Amino acid sequence: MAAKKKTKKKTAKKKASTTECKPRTKTQIIAGIADDTGLTRKEVTSVFESMSGMIKKDLGRRGPGTFTVPGLMKVKKKIVPKRPARKNVFLPLLNETRDIPAKPARKAVKVTPLKALKEMV
Repeated sequence: MAAKKKTKKKTAKKKASTTECKPRTKTQIIAGIADDTGLTRKEVTSVFESMSGMIKKDLGRRGPGTFTVPGLMKVKKKIVPKRPARKNVFLPLLNETRDIPAKPARKAVKVTPLKALKEMV
């Protein structure tokens, strides 16, 4: 009878690095806030729904156009003007041009961090 060879199982070690951490999911965020504050998950969810409604109202058509999350960030509505169609030099040596189409005016959202959020990082 031939003797069986013993093979060692290779175990891969995972490096605990901050760059490999995954971002929190929505349920993890809600559960963490509920644990820290003592509120229920439904109450925390209703707070986020209320805040998103306030942001929608403030950034909407009749709102002031800005919303501040105290101590964290400022959310602004920015109106980007339309851009006309133009010709751009594609290959300068051959003097080829290509047409760049016009872009209509649009609304964009800009988020600016406040001092406290900058100091956290």
